[in-house]
Amino acid sequence: MTPETYLKHLRADADRMADLAVRDLEAAVPPCPGWDVREVMTHTGAVYSHKVACMRKAARPEDDDWVREPADGEDLVAWFRARLEELVTELEERGPDAPAYTWYDAQQNVLFWYRRMAQETVVHRVDVESAFDEVTHVDDELAVDGIDEVLDWFLAYQAEDVGPDGPGRGTVAVRTGDHIWRVHLLPDDVELSRDPGACDAVVSGEPSELLLWLWGRRPDTAVTLEGDPELLTGLRERLRIVTQ
Repeated sequence: MTPETYLKHLRADADRMADLAVRDLEAAVPPCPGWDVREVMTHTGAVYSHKVACMRKAARPEDDDWVREPADGEDLVAWFRARLEELVTELEERGPDAPAYTWYDAQQNVLFWYRRMAQETVVHRVDVESAFDEVTHVDDELAVDGIDEVLDWFLAYQAEDVGPDGPGRGTVAVRTGDHIWRVHLLPDDVELSRDPGACDAVVSGEPSELLLWLWGRRPDTAVTLEGDPELLTGLRERLRIVTQ
């Protein structure tokens, strides 16, 4: 996906969040027990502020380098929109090739945050929509890109966060359309391949549903699960740990 496409989705999905949030900030968010719309909006705005600090400092931000919540008496939705504009301006003015601090060692540039913030926002857009029972489809191209991101940057790259004896042993094929990812679960690691081959279990579905399942926003009935049930449970549990 191009940087311009990421920005288009980022803006559209954040605007959708803000437009819905003004209805009721106290509405519960079913996929995230204990969260309401206020929590989602505050969290997402704080994430935007943190990423601006990542780009400006070109180093991991300190606690006082970014804003976590609106000031007393400040309107939350207006604050959220201001954080969005600050983020988009920073991305556009720097451009995708500029250096930036990221938590992914292999990609220390602004393009990382174009992708990550578009994907962060679409998941939280669905969270806010769910509070009003108005969930809309995730664009197919964005969803496929998001599936690749969560399997690579989260599940595989952050495998050590699961611990030395992670659940599940074997290979799960994740499939949507012509796209396939083979996820090999080891006790203390995850190996990712994008080539077809043997597997012990399969999870498949439409891009939007599959992406949201991987992020814990959809039940098992939203996708098709085949093969070793313990392996599939292990995959879901590892995903829960690295995406929380």
